[in-house]
Amino acid sequence: MKFVYFTHSLTSCWNHGNAHFLRGVLRELQSGGHEVAVYEPKGAWSLANLLADHGEQGLQPFHEAYPELASTMFDETSGFERTLADADVVIVHEWNEPWVVAAIGDLRRRSGRFLLFFHDTHHRAVSDPQAIRRLDLSRYDAVLAFGATLVDAYRREGWGNRAFVWHEAADIRLFRPPAEEGHRRGLVWIGNWGDGERTAELETFLLRPAKAAGVGLDVYGVRYPVPALAMLAGYAARYRGWLPNPRVPSVFAQ
Repeated sequence: MKFVYFTHSLTSCWNHGNAHFLRGVLRELQSGGHEVAVYEPKGAWSLANLLADHGEQGLQPFHEAYPELASTMFDETSGFERTLADADVVIVHEWNEPWVVAAIGDLRRRSGRFLLFFHDTHHRAVSDPQAIRRLDLSRYDAVLAFGATLVDAYRREGWGNRAFVWHEAADIRLFRPPAEEGHRRGLVWIGNWGDGERTAELETFLLRPAKAAGVGLDVYGVRYPVPALAMLAGYAARYRGWLPNPRVPSVFAQ
C-alpha cells in the first residue's frame, strides 16, 4: 500500500513533538513493505526556527537517524492530483493550513480512490472547538485522535464510530536501553517552555525537589524566555537548549 502523510514538518523536531512519533510510524510502515510519501509546507514554523538557531547542521541528527525518510515541500501553487493519484491511504495532520485540509478533502470527493484520515494531536478540539469546526472535514473518512477525550469531542460533533484513538508513542528502534550501562549522574528534564501553562508544576515538582535533594539538574528545550532562564538559574538548574530527538536516548542513558 502507499501511504501519503501531510505534516507540519518531518525534518524538524524543534518544538514539534509530533515529528518524533511520525518518523517512527513511517519507518515501521516502510519496514513492513509499504511505500510512504511525506509532504510538508514550505516555510514551516518549526523548520524555520531550527534553521535560524542551528543552520543546516541542525538537520544532521535527523538525516543520520532516519536516512530512509525524506519529505517534499509544497505551497499554495502546488497541485495534489499527481501526488495522490496512486495513494491508498492519505493522512492529514491538524497542523496544516485550512486550505490544505480542504483541498485534499475535495480531491477525495472527486476521486474517491483513497482513504482519507484527519490526524489530531492537539487539545483544541476540546479547548477551542470552533477552530476545528472551521476546517472542512466533510470528505474525510475518519479522525485519528491522540486521546479518548478528543475522540469523545469528535463523537459529540457527529463523527460517531469514525473517530479513533491513536496514541502517540516512542520509536522503539531508536528509544531503547544502551547495550552497556555506563556511569549515570544527576537528573534530566526534556521539555519546551509551555507559555506559562506549567510553570508552577515545574517549580513544585521538579526544580524545588531537585535542589532540596542536592541532585544536579539539566534542562533541555526551546522557547525559554529570560524570566524562565532566571528561574532555572535560581534553582541551580543547567539550561542546555534544544536537544535533537534522535539524541534523547543517549542523554537519558547518562
